[in-house]
Amino acid sequence: MKRIALIILIIFLPLFFLLQSTELNTFNRNLYLKSYEKHDAMEITGRTMEELDGITQTILQYLRKGLDEEVLRPFFNEREVNHMKDVKFLFKYGFIFKNISLALSLSVIVIVIISKEYRYFAKGLFYGIFVWWGLFILLFLLATMDFTKYFTYFHLIFFDNDLWLLNPRTDLLIQMLPEQFFIGIFRRIILLFVSILATIQIIAYILMKKERKGNGRTMDFQGLFKRY
Repeated sequence: MKRIALIILIIFLPLFFLLQSTELNTFNRNLYLKSYEKHDAMEITGRTMEELDGITQTILQYLRKGLDEEVLRPFFNEREVNHMKDVKFLFKYGFIFKNISLALSLSVIVIVIISKEYRYFAKGLFYGIFVWWGLFILLFLLATMDFTKYFTYFHLIFFDNDLWLLNPRTDLLIQMLPEQFFIGIFRRIILLFVSILATIQIIAYILMKKERKGNGRTMDFQGLFKRY
């Protein structure tokens, strides 16, 4: 039972923070505005910053609140709207998995508190997170070498159509959000996520060492008692 609970914690606690990092960065409106300035979106799209900001807020509300596709039609063509429907579907299940991950993680944390097996879970979590480090260091290296290639793989895995293949000469969506934007947001997601991983490991290490010292002191007192 303890082992199952530990495995759940190792998988779902980092997964929650990965999805949370993705959400925080994806819905950070300022990142979009800075990208528009950096990549000359006003000149490319022929829109003012105020217009781009308004479209951005519409997109983010559409994804977060599940608005009807009609809110997108004043700005995007049918292919772009249909692609955004797929993106909204992906976010919908991302929110669900995030909530499930949080619920499972909190359930295990309650078990840890009740059982008081702090060192067992802290040690397991400390070493188990290295698996996540390995996966994301590999992912980061692959994306750094050829982001376009692996970004394409991402779309092939998560979308069952080619609606994501947009024309940068005619389609506003890709003009607003070129590949460089996704490279930047990918790096921010990974940076925040690995910072959280490191924090979790530090806390786990402190708990692990604290429990070990506590057990050592108990054993010393027991030995002292026996001698007397």
